[in-house]
Parts: sequence; structure tokens; C-alpha cells
Amino acid sequence: MNALWSEARVKVSHRLAMHVQLEHFRLHNAAPMVTFTFDDLPQSAATLGADILESYGARGTFYVSGALVGLDAPDWATGTADDVISLHRRGHEIGCHTFSHRRACDLDQESLAGEIARNRTYLHSLDPTMPVETFAYPFGYGSYARKHQLKSEFLTCRSIVPGVNSGEVDLQFLRAMPLIDRQMSRDRIDRALHEALSTNGWLIFYSHDVAEQPSLYGCSPDLMTYAMEAATRRGIPALTMAEAFRCARA
Repeated sequence: MNALWSEARVKVSHRLAMHVQLEHFRLHNAAPMVTFTFDDLPQSAATLGADILESYGARGTFYVSGALVGLDAPDWATGTADDVISLHRRGHEIGCHTFSHRRACDLDQESLAGEIARNRTYLHSLDPTMPVETFAYPFGYGSYARKHQLKSEFLTCRSIVPGVNSGEVDLQFLRAMPLIDRQMSRDRIDRALHEALSTNGWLIFYSHDVAEQPSLYGCSPDLMTYAMEAATRRGIPALTMAEAFRCARA
């Protein structure tokens, strides 16, 4: 019964985070934008995924949980500390995903502060020049109770609620589309990019591994290349989360 009540509380908090904004922010980007993000640092994303972006002159945002670095997951080999350093030095953005990959909705204010501080300490131990400016909710679960706290720590927070961000947005709960083979088709990619063009919006993709036979949460190199090529063909620049935020604030 306690477990059921706890999960019901989590769902309510997530829905409040989705629908109740702390403040209203209007995007002022001069042109539509796309951002490619990857969660949990699968090594294939840090290598092949980053290589695909770089082949188009683009960079992505990689949300890292320090406790998972070098610790292989059931679905993929996980990147190492050297992979994190390499991504940063190649111009990719390293974002926060809490240190231990715990859901924000399961943490009180003190616990979340500790997770953020520990993750920043870990990442700065790899390279003290590494900014950690953006956040993604682990497992996609938002928390209304923690949104104000996250606002004081990060420029943006990314969810996995589908949609293109345009007009007035919630910076603490930005919408994103799955770049995941089992959930996304080329036609849906085209439609999302068309929406970004027609609304002068900010399209954010999220994924995990990048492999010929991806996990349930990842994408194939073909699908990722198609998305990058389709954005390039439409003249939509691929920016990191922090870069896109600064364009939207201009």
C-alpha cells in the first residue's frame, strides 16, 4: 500500500511539473533550432553518436550521472571518464543527470542539492573547466516540488514529454522528442522539423545508445544521420542545450 501511495504521489508531482510553470519564458531565437541529447553516457553515443554530429559540424548535449560512468548497463557498454573528458574537449556539452541517477521526484530539497553538488564535484574533478549548466530528469520524471530548486541551479531542465518548444515555454520542463528507433520514424522526424520551422521553435531530441542494433531506448546510426541530414537540409542549426538557450534569450 505504501509503495502504491508513493508512486501515486510521484505521478501527481510529475503532472504538476508538466502543467504548472514557475515563470513564463518567451523564446526569442532568430531562427528555428534543434538539439541532440543523450542520457546515461552509453559509450556508443559518446563515440559514434558524437562522430555523426561532428561530421555535420554540430555538437550535442550528454547528460551524465557520475555514479554510472564506467559501470556497464544491461543494455549497453557505458562510457568512461576519458569519454566524458573527450566529449567536453571536442566541444560537446556535459549536463547533469543527478549523481546516482535517482529520480528528482524521489528526492527532498537536501538530497537533490547533494546529488547535484556531488555530480558537479565529480565532473569538475575530470576537468575543472567543464561547465555544468543544464539538467535532464532521470527516467523523465519531473517534480513540481523541486522545480524552483532546479531553476536556481541550471539554465534549463529537459523532460521526455513529447513536443516542440515554441513561443512561451517552461525552461524547467522543456519538451523533447524520442530519437529512438522503436518510437520514431523518418516521417515523424520530418513532421517535427516542419513544426519547428513553422513555429520558429526549438526541437530537442533525446536518445541513449547509438548502435546498429540499438537498445529499446536508443537509435541506429541511420536514424540519427537521417535526423541530422534532415535538419541540415532545412537550414536548422544543431546547437547544444546551453547554446540554444542563449540564442533563445537573445
